[in-house]
Amino acid sequence: MVNPLKRMQEVEQLIEEKLYFTLHAPRQTGKTTYLHALARKLNAEGKYIALVVSFERAGVAGMTLETANNTVMNAIFNSSTRQLEETYRPINPTGKNFPDLYNYLQTWSVGQEKPIVLFIDEIDALMDDVLISILRQLRDGYQGRPKFFPSSVALIGLRDVREYKAKIREGSASLGTASPFNIKSDSLLLKNFSRQEVHELLEQHTTETGQVFPTEVKEEISRLSGGQPWLTNALARQVVSKILGDDYSKAITLDILEEAKNQLILRRDTHLDSLMDKLKEDRVKNIVQAIVNGDNIISDVLDDDIMYVRDLGIVGQTDPLKFANPIYAEIIPRIMASAIQSTIPEEIQTQWFVKDDGSLDMEKLLKEFQEFYRRNSGAWLDRYEYKESAHHLLLMAFLQRVINSGGEITREMALGNGRIDLLVKFKKQEFALELKILRDKYTIEDGKKQLGRYLDRLGLKQGYLVIFDPGPAEWEEKLYYQEMAVGDKTIIMVGL
Repeated sequence: MVNPLKRMQEVEQLIEEKLYFTLHAPRQTGKTTYLHALARKLNAEGKYIALVVSFERAGVAGMTLETANNTVMNAIFNSSTRQLEETYRPINPTGKNFPDLYNYLQTWSVGQEKPIVLFIDEIDALMDDVLISILRQLRDGYQGRPKFFPSSVALIGLRDVREYKAKIREGSASLGTASPFNIKSDSLLLKNFSRQEVHELLEQHTTETGQVFPTEVKEEISRLSGGQPWLTNALARQVVSKILGDDYSKAITLDILEEAKNQLILRRDTHLDSLMDKLKEDRVKNIVQAIVNGDNIISDVLDDDIMYVRDLGIVGQTDPLKFANPIYAEIIPRIMASAIQSTIPEEIQTQWFVKDDGSLDMEKLLKEFQEFYRRNSGAWLDRYEYKESAHHLLLMAFLQRVINSGGEITREMALGNGRIDLLVKFKKQEFALELKILRDKYTIEDGKKQLGRYLDRLGLKQGYLVIFDPGPAEWEEKLYYQEMAVGDKTIIMVGL
């Protein structure tokens, strides 16, 4: 494992300054590992009493405030029995009739010589009046620190504190402040592994087993995972344990890593499934569809939504906005298109489009899709959940059905770039496709230039510009397949 204490060194300074703060990160990025490592370090140094506690059990819809307070007090006590020496623990709240969390924490603090540092995990599991009540109690105790209340409190969850208000149903009590935790000094994001940390992690395996991850494989794991801790470990484990069967004498290659990536995507572990569940939320759906389409959005309207999908780890922290790593970029459109793919006729199979010499007939494939699109797009565009990106997803689903058994599709998407770039690899063939929606008179000329640049980057001389026309024109006008020379390149225009 990567040394967790190196990942968030600024936290210890906030604790030293007796501050309250939030720490957020997507699931399975190492938050809990980090918290327990830091708490053990602080306790071992002897200056603080540090405790990690989860409030997840109080995150039940309809739970009363009394029950919630009793639940979190018992969670604190039970956690202390596992993490702290008896002399540093709070008293057992059972049967003691503490009125609330505020009183319980105050009693604990007064009874200790050393300041208390409290790490509250899963804070954003709380809902409605329970969430408001807990935050108010922490805020009310802030001025009494460190003698009459914990010296430092950290709220840990998936989202920044600004998002807590979104969890409070209309009609619930208000906190009466601009921020539900307005005493917080800072909001910290636990970042993904750096490239160097990915290398260090994989080198630990080499040190222990002698099995080498070649430099090019380490670089590709870092690229594919984007440093996301769960994905980094999952890719490495898929290679070492699942494919090579823990036989450390076997060599690790890029081809094996590619196989591991594909298996991981098809398997869709809990991590990926829980991520995909978020696609059903409107605020996530809006951003994801804009990325798939390459659309622009009104940033001042959707700033909170952008921050939300960043906090969830679905998109990266840099601009232009794009999916957080290549694995997400592949699996998210697949999930969005899965309902479509299940309706593609069974007879649409790879062998239909493979020539006698084993090569893929892309012309036949795209012309077949034109006919499929003409017959099916009307119904799909009317009732499909992801209406804004249905055109692109229909083609991607069709391609996925055909390419699945003999190749792969690499997708490049980013907010505001006005297109999707697809690279279809089939055995030794490579096909570059650019997908655009006909917006105005500049769309086609812009598309030719963009495709030309994409081909330059790939080192290819031929590519396909696919234009979706959502306007009222007749199908005879929309459907065309034209080959033209643009400079030293051949561009095949595919109208839909």
